[in-house]
Amino acid sequence: MKKFRIKTGDTVKVIAGDHRGAEGRVMKIIGDENKAIVEGINMIKKHLKPSAQNPQGGIIEKEAPIHISNLSLLTSNGEVTRVGIRMDGDKKVRYAKKTNDVI
Repeated sequence: MKKFRIKTGDTVKVIAGDHRGAEGRVMKIIGDENKAIVEGINMIKKHLKPSAQNPQGGIIEKEAPIHISNLSLLTSNGEVTRVGIRMDGDKKVRYAKKTNDVI
């Protein structure tokens, strides 16, 4: 399993691509594809056939995955920062490189 510096629940900002500048919360990390699903970003329309759960069918909007390299972590005061890892006693912790705060 791959290790990423961005985790589920982090607030991130898109730094490249069509949605540059948008901010959202990470809902899911897809490790095999190096992608993340961010709340409210990269929305697509999906056509659903009628089924037992959805007898009407129709068109829904949902978030599509975005590559992790296009995301950057936001600090508590809204700054974009890179993420580092250091030892805090005998435990590994993530920290914001710009503010040196533990995440």
